[in-house]
Amino acid sequence: MADDIEKLRAEIDRLDDELVALLQRRATAAQRIGTLKGGAPAYRPEREAEILGRISRQKGVLSSERLAAVFREIISACRGLEEAIRVAYLGPEGTFSEQAVRKHFGQAIEALPFASVDDAFRRCESGAAQFAVVPVENSSEGAVGRTLDLLVATPLKICGEIELRIEQNLLSKAEKVSVIRKIYSHSQSLGQCNAWLAQNLPAVERIPVASNAEAAQRAAREEGAAAIAGEAAAERYGLKVLARSIEDDPNNTTRFLVLGKLEPGPTGRDRTSLVLSAENKPGAVHVLLTPLAEHRVSMTRIESRPLRTRASLWEYFFFIDLEGHQKDAAVARALAALRDKAPFVKVLGSYPATL
Repeated sequence: MADDIEKLRAEIDRLDDELVALLQRRATAAQRIGTLKGGAPAYRPEREAEILGRISRQKGVLSSERLAAVFREIISACRGLEEAIRVAYLGPEGTFSEQAVRKHFGQAIEALPFASVDDAFRRCESGAAQFAVVPVENSSEGAVGRTLDLLVATPLKICGEIELRIEQNLLSKAEKVSVIRKIYSHSQSLGQCNAWLAQNLPAVERIPVASNAEAAQRAAREEGAAAIAGEAAAERYGLKVLARSIEDDPNNTTRFLVLGKLEPGPTGRDRTSLVLSAENKPGAVHVLLTPLAEHRVSMTRIESRPLRTRASLWEYFFFIDLEGHQKDAAVARALAALRDKAPFVKVLGSYPATL
């Protein structure tokens, strides 16, 4: 058995050497492409989606998810040879937003945490960061209203999306759950764990804070305090995980948007997001949705938000996600018809749909 193990280890060493040589060749090719592009952005969402889609279809011992994770880091490292990329996100460090940034862009970027979604938008709009990553909806708690409000006026385009499985954990310096007297977390995370908290810590005070990372920071400073946050926050702030996966919904997922000043081309598996308004009269929303049915364009999401002006009390914006790219013939025809019917239409972006 020992001889067999040594032979297999020697084979792994040989394969590792081959992989390193191939990675160096890939990086050299990426550098050459960067030179030929002459200053064009290094991050091309449609190209990265094409690569990851092809890789994910490969069959073998490693799952498609693990292969995609490996290749995201390879792409990130090669992209970093072309351009230093800065990404703004809702901080502080250790939040699910930072996890989303790393999942999508990899490690070879400069991730810039900001105190609010507004700040992340502004930094990207000003050019201080090339991209911003912001939460837009959660499968349990619904839409993030502030993100939707800011999308109406921003010049930024949606150029990507990220779906992040949210695993909530109870974190503390304490050794056991029974000594916990207060729990800090973001209000959405508290809501996502309501049933577990009611069953296991019904008398403990729940204190909402601006982010789960802030909750972890407070739990690290206070005796008898705990935080609900991701495992990354436990590692960053030196906390123990007292209970894992305490979210009520085992499929709890948050969707994030990647915002920037580029517009990805079609990939064949895209999503288009838009916001529009309707006249305040009976049947107005039905009239707006008719062009989608007529041109056989599938709508995957619709969300309403108040216009937020005194003159437009009880009037709403409608945020809609469509299957397809705005350059696809059917989607283009549907958008043209919508512009004829709606008082206001803004295409927020077309981008590769999540794998």
